[in-house]
Amino acid sequence: MRIVIAEDSLLLREGLVALLRQCGHDVVAAVGTAEELIAAVDAQPPDLVITDVRMPPDHGDEGLRAALDIRRRHGEMPILVLSQYVGLTYAAELVERHSSAIGYLLKDRIADVTDFVDAVARIAAGGVVIDPEVVRRLLARQRKTTALTARELQVLRRVAAGRTNAAIARDLRVSDVAIAKHIGAVFDKLGLAPTADDNRRVLAVLHYLNETPGAGPVRRSHGGSSPAPGADGR
Repeated sequence: MRIVIAEDSLLLREGLVALLRQCGHDVVAAVGTAEELIAAVDAQPPDLVITDVRMPPDHGDEGLRAALDIRRRHGEMPILVLSQYVGLTYAAELVERHSSAIGYLLKDRIADVTDFVDAVARIAAGGVVIDPEVVRRLLARQRKTTALTARELQVLRRVAAGRTNAAIARDLRVSDVAIAKHIGAVFDKLGLAPTADDNRRVLAVLHYLNETPGAGPVRRSHGGSSPAPGADGR
């Protein structure tokens, strides 16, 4: 897989390069600014972009802005955004606009090499991966009370992390059929009817982002997103 990395910390940038190359990936560019990121992607469109949220010169949301710009310029190019802190607004904005091939992870997750490499692969394949801590805080701040049970919330958090039904079943030590039933109940309670154009797994997560103060409104995308894997992908 051809990857472009944007990270202003030289130590972390070089660490990511070494890790990904060790896993057999081709890091075609590793840069330290959002401007350099856009130029690198334009010059050699990769299979995946990994970028920090905060980049020079202001260390605000330059990396996120660059990621959104790249998606506008290059279509559904897979992008993994890394953040030092839980930025609920950043996460909400990213997922609100794109329902496939996108990820938002805390940098601490890089220490778990297996999970990080797995997230990279899932995002490159079109999946959506949101850091579990980000999901936890979004759920904790939700304004609207829903009828979801504790178990349904556990399942939804794992759906947001990009887990398949089989993986969730293993995590919770239940059957695949039980997970499919929980996900179906979530869809029903959130009013997510099956359609040809929408991915209900993603929309269930977007519901919580939409109910988070400061996250901004979430609108359904009718761009024809493909279903996530699992017994009930839609």
